[in-house]
Amino acid sequence: MSLPDPVTFAIPAFVLLILLETILGRFKPKKSNYEARDSAASLFMGLGNFAIGFLNFGIVASVSSWVYQYRIFEIGYQWYAFILIFFAEDLCYYWFHRLSHEHRLWWAAHINHHSSQYYNLSTALRQTWTGGFAGTWLPWIALSLLGLPTPLIVFQKGISLVYQFWIHTEAIDKMWRPFEYIFNTPSHHRVHHATNPRYLDANYAGILIIWDRMFGSFIPEDTAEPCRYGIVKQIASFNPLVVAFHEWVALGKDVLTAKSLKGAFMFTFGPPGWSEDGSRMTSKMLKEQEIRRLQTAQSPPSE
Repeated sequence: MSLPDPVTFAIPAFVLLILLETILGRFKPKKSNYEARDSAASLFMGLGNFAIGFLNFGIVASVSSWVYQYRIFEIGYQWYAFILIFFAEDLCYYWFHRLSHEHRLWWAAHINHHSSQYYNLSTALRQTWTGGFAGTWLPWIALSLLGLPTPLIVFQKGISLVYQFWIHTEAIDKMWRPFEYIFNTPSHHRVHHATNPRYLDANYAGILIIWDRMFGSFIPEDTAEPCRYGIVKQIASFNPLVVAFHEWVALGKDVLTAKSLKGAFMFTFGPPGWSEDGSRMTSKMLKEQEIRRLQTAQSPPSE
């Protein structure tokens, strides 16, 4: 069965919405903040991802098709397959996304998407060049084993990518409460891109925010604490090569200078920010530090 590519059909809408958001910024700068070099870097990353995707697709499709031979269920393209793939693919996305923040190997492939200090629709185009080679597609292989055909998986992944485009904006405030409870929204995703300690490593959702609520990773946006964007250690560069590979270079240096095999392993598979001497801070450590700071600030002065 042949299914259309949702991303290809959505590209004209992407361009139009970015132009509209840019125009909005002329009148309401707080709702739409663009920087030409930053947007150009995001666009270049998107084009690179599109080109490299052709190389990765053959490998991933081949593995998926091979696994499909050993499928557990005969689902095919039954009507319920389109309902099942919607939820199953979104759950796979959640765990891919969460693992990409919790383990440095995949974080090295994902960090570029968070590297912009601006948050607008062009940020959605800042996609990875190395995720396919790092194996970030592995969670979706479970869908092939379940019995969902490869074209159906690819189609739903496209739907998810298109959906996630519009949530990269500050132009939309919090939405209707029931919608906010079930679906990923700009408010939820702003938290995900924020570097504020309280917001770190939260809201991994693709389409449905219910996974974050179920697995304890949901944090609501607090208007009293505006989101600050980027990464904990900003790269301060608009060079696409730096954006794409800076963390891989840092990872390589850490592994080569590790004092033990355990250190090399943890530098690769441990949480981002882990170090042998404890001189750096992981997200968990930053959160704990912030909690202590707030507790100290709220404590009454001693007499």
